[in-house]
Amino acid sequence: MTRRFVWFAFSVLFVSGVTLGQIADAPPSPPPDERFKADILIVVAHPDDETMVTGYLAKAIFDEHKRVAVVFGTRGDGGGNAMGYEQAASLGAEREIEGRRALESFGVMNVWFLGAPDTPGQDVLRSLETWNHGSALAQTVRIMRLTRPQVVLTWLPGYVAGENHDDHQAAGVIATEAFDLAGDPTAFPEQVSAPRDRSSISNLTEGLHPWQPQKIYYFTDASHTGFLEGKGPQYSTKAASPSRHVPYYRLAAEEMSFHLTQSDTGQMAKEALAKGDFHYFEEPVRLILGKSLVKCAPTDDIFEGTVQGPIPFRSVRGYRPEAVQGVSLELGGPWAFYREFWRAHGIENLAALLPVPEVAIGAGETLYVPLVVRNDSDLPKTVKLTAVLPPGWTERAGSARYPVSAHDLYPAQVVLAAPAGVKPAWYELTWKAESDGQPAGSVTLKVQLASGGLPQ
Repeated sequence: MTRRFVWFAFSVLFVSGVTLGQIADAPPSPPPDERFKADILIVVAHPDDETMVTGYLAKAIFDEHKRVAVVFGTRGDGGGNAMGYEQAASLGAEREIEGRRALESFGVMNVWFLGAPDTPGQDVLRSLETWNHGSALAQTVRIMRLTRPQVVLTWLPGYVAGENHDDHQAAGVIATEAFDLAGDPTAFPEQVSAPRDRSSISNLTEGLHPWQPQKIYYFTDASHTGFLEGKGPQYSTKAASPSRHVPYYRLAAEEMSFHLTQSDTGQMAKEALAKGDFHYFEEPVRLILGKSLVKCAPTDDIFEGTVQGPIPFRSVRGYRPEAVQGVSLELGGPWAFYREFWRAHGIENLAALLPVPEVAIGAGETLYVPLVVRNDSDLPKTVKLTAVLPPGWTERAGSARYPVSAHDLYPAQVVLAAPAGVKPAWYELTWKAESDGQPAGSVTLKVQLASGGLPQ
């Protein structure tokens, strides 16, 4: 019995040793594709939007050797054309090539288009609808995971007096959401699940890695810039590039000159280069620090405190309803969205940029103001809404008595006619709510009457 046991044990060890000796080494696991790694990811709406920051990018790319990638939400198919009759989809085809050639002149080759339609207007919610919000977000998260940036630059997600393009705002919203989701493996998990066989066909999971960017900065198309002071770094364009031996403003003008279909960018840059008049391009690049997951001051360089490798995922608060009592009055529409969006994504600092909400329209145009009458009491209420308007303004709709059920709200659409034939100026408009003979809140909106803006 003992001899048999010893023989059996020896046989098992012998066979096991042979088997272990025959196990092959697994091949190395490939790292993320280094060809697509970026230090800076720019998320914007249209080809030529990148020109808002090319005065800084010239320094970052040529003299600091930073790698840059760009995401365009649309191909700019809704704009005008200074070069010919090509419009709509044909214009988009032209502007895509303009954008690629412009960025190639800066050495930027990794450029993606989300394929959303150009939606000129001022309401971000319209653009999020036409862009197919969820699809655009999934694509942006994918590109963020592919490029693995330390820093994201994008449009300000906020309503400002100025061009205030809703597509610009949508790009900022989606970039912010992607910043907060790209490091979460439960967000679009198909993107971070390993493929079954990467060397074969029909792999429907993507094999990316979660990635948490470290900082997000915003720039704005507002008509005024005073509110940006101290909110982020500013980069002078007047210094000369050590590698190119010309001022950064000239490099910015050269990059912009590729966008010739656009009179307010490419054609303007072409004329500036021909005349040697670069006053527009001499403006500094002004950024707003949205948030940083590494230690830095708001006005520090955008790479201050960043590290080369990955950092841990940082979750955000998300939406949490605020406790409200009684009857109240609020701005609705995009303003209501931004109030919750900023809190949900940990960028409440943006609310302090413009303490009084603002909008810009042309003289004689119609102003639409969405208001929300809330009743958070246990009883139905009738709420009286009245407007306090400057001379020359005419109310077409808005002031009325609104029946609001208990724990419900009433969306009220205010329609006003702005005075015609007046010089550019700021006006202050106020709406007051009253319930049961008592004040129930008020809303004030600053309105800039100026020419050249987008339809509201």
